[in-house]
Amino acid sequence: MRSAASTSTGVLRIGSRGSLLALRQTNLVLEALTRQHPEAQCEVVIIRTAGDETADKDNSQFEGQGVFVRRIEEALLVGAIDVAVHSFKDLPSRTTPGLTLAALPPREDPRDALIARGGKTLASLRAGARLGTGSPRRRALLLDLRPDIEVVPIRGNVDTRLRRATSDLDAVVLAAAGLRRLGREAEATNPLDPATFVPAVGQGILAIQTRVDDTRVLELVEGLDDPATRACATAERAVAIAVDATCNLAFGAYAQLVNGELILDAFIAPAGGDPLIRVSDFGSVAAPERIGARVGARLRTRS
Repeated sequence: MRSAASTSTGVLRIGSRGSLLALRQTNLVLEALTRQHPEAQCEVVIIRTAGDETADKDNSQFEGQGVFVRRIEEALLVGAIDVAVHSFKDLPSRTTPGLTLAALPPREDPRDALIARGGKTLASLRAGARLGTGSPRRRALLLDLRPDIEVVPIRGNVDTRLRRATSDLDAVVLAAAGLRRLGREAEATNPLDPATFVPAVGQGILAIQTRVDDTRVLELVEGLDDPATRACATAERAVAIAVDATCNLAFGAYAQLVNGELILDAFIAPAGGDPLIRVSDFGSVAAPERIGARVGARLRTRS
């Protein structure tokens, strides 16, 4: 996978997971990069991660835990690749020393989406409907909105989970961004409102990572950065840091810019089956980390 043009600075090696979705995301970055730098010659280097070795598990179980990024980061640190492309929601909450998030391109659809037989919405599913997800976050939100349904743990890639929606289950929930990037958005029967069905931190955002000291590559990719997306990602990540989010925590945070202000919605599911704790706040787009830390502190003190 290379661009047609050459460059005097050598081949730019872009590290990616080998899944269909990961490669599609990496190629979106490659296409944007070569539009800005037609002279660049790029090569995609596929790296198998620890998360890929647990393919029987639903990826959303591992959001923010680094299992899909650590080996790619290691390859970047030792110079085996020059750039890494990740789903932001797969990144740990704290940046790895020696690396930087050089660019966060414009966010794709941040919502979760229901895929159900017969075109059903979440509201119109029958009582007792069997709905599949492996995500603690999605499970908590689904049962909060529809306590009369059965949430069934499922595993596997996008294709596997979509097939379950038309076989032994009534519906599944997946990220709308992944469906769109794979050209399968038409299969969604009900995109879910992110104000109530709060997405994972960074859902729909791609992260382009480089070495801190690699000024040549930094200069090549920094033009792909979208300031609005970066502000939202920063606020959401600050919430995750404040609540010390783990893969088993049912938690979400979603920031958006409205009329020049940053609005942040977040939730956490307390232990013991108590009602979800929801917190919203807003403030200057120039202080996203402060807003996120404030929301995280409020979640932490109430849980």
